[in-house]
Amino acid sequence: MRLAPVLTHGPVRVVNSGFRVCRDTGNFSQKPFVLPTMKIHEYQAKEILARYNVPVPRGKVAFTAAEAEAVALELGGSVVVKAQIHAGGRGKGGGVKVAKDAADAKSWAEKILGMTLITHQTGPEGRLVQRLLIEETLPIDKELYLGIVLDRGTGKLVFMASAAGGMEIEEVAHENPDAILKEVIEPGIGLQPYQARKLAFGIGIPAPAINGAVQAMIALAKACLETDATLAEINPFMLTKDNRVFALDAKINFDDNALFRHKDIAALRDINEEDPLEVEASKFGLNYIKLDGNIACMVNGAGLAMGTMDIIKYAGGSPANFLDVGGGASAEQVKNAFRILLGDPAVKAVLINVFGGILRCDTLANGVVAAARDLGITIPIVVRMEGTNVELGREVLENSGFNFIVADGMKDAAEKVVAAASSAGNSGGVN
Repeated sequence: MRLAPVLTHGPVRVVNSGFRVCRDTGNFSQKPFVLPTMKIHEYQAKEILARYNVPVPRGKVAFTAAEAEAVALELGGSVVVKAQIHAGGRGKGGGVKVAKDAADAKSWAEKILGMTLITHQTGPEGRLVQRLLIEETLPIDKELYLGIVLDRGTGKLVFMASAAGGMEIEEVAHENPDAILKEVIEPGIGLQPYQARKLAFGIGIPAPAINGAVQAMIALAKACLETDATLAEINPFMLTKDNRVFALDAKINFDDNALFRHKDIAALRDINEEDPLEVEASKFGLNYIKLDGNIACMVNGAGLAMGTMDIIKYAGGSPANFLDVGGGASAEQVKNAFRILLGDPAVKAVLINVFGGILRCDTLANGVVAAARDLGITIPIVVRMEGTNVELGREVLENSGFNFIVADGMKDAAEKVVAAASSAGNSGGVN
């Protein structure tokens, strides 16, 4: 039901990662713009939107079945019991139920709390449900879509609206791209009333509801801008039978680099919803994304990481992660990076692809050797280094006593690591 955090880069597809994606709204088939982001729960997003006067249904979070019953009693009548996890598709997975009264809400809460909810965004491992949103039901007439993302083509935020609410926006873009209306938000100006009216009429909102819809759109844009959000989405944006509008669901992602300005938002982070290895990597200033392949990638620089993942795919392999140690990593950070990589049991080989600049090649090599010695690494390690002190780095590797595989260029590195992973997989992963 939401704009899924998906990165399509060449043959690589990144889903539910520590880095999230702002869609290229001009063309969904192009490579999107990538930003490090923090996700929050639906109820937290609605609390933020409510502060900006975006209409949201009455509701409260509940951590126990008894709390769910109490909230339902307070709301007085039929309620919706909604599992709170950082993933879409909750309804299809059994995580959203309509309760006719408080007793029914308690019963559904007992079933949903503690369940492992599996959706198309969680993967087969699913997510443990630890909290619920108990919310009033409303007389739905239409389900619409509103969303704000960054368009890398213009370098500006774009407000998107569609009459096809309640659907994955990627499906709408693929099947009927003309159904997505767009208005560019000019920096320093914000979404203007005439733009909001154009979008509201364009997605079929009737005249009696236009003013409410326009105010909600302007408020959503203001919330996105003032909180440094990388994605602000309401799907569905609901029109009721009595011509009111509400954010029936809400998703907001925030730029990690701007959280120092928003301590209240940073406090909303729920590490239980994040991959444990990604959480561990963040402690050491490492950018780590878990993927579903078996070749670990250690690089310095996001662009190099993207290129490395692509060339592994072209060589017939599959990357197990995206790990960027950054330009100024120390030998200790490199060692910690290895420990995180090896925490993934799917990894059968490691490709280190580094261009030495601030991070000198000899510093990298010393970190790699220390990691191999202290962590007892037994899987194949392919190293491709270029740049500052590359000869010193190669000497460190050659004199280490370990059987590192040194590659000559990216193509050679990719071919060697794919072959090494295949051999390691067939022999149980021992070098």
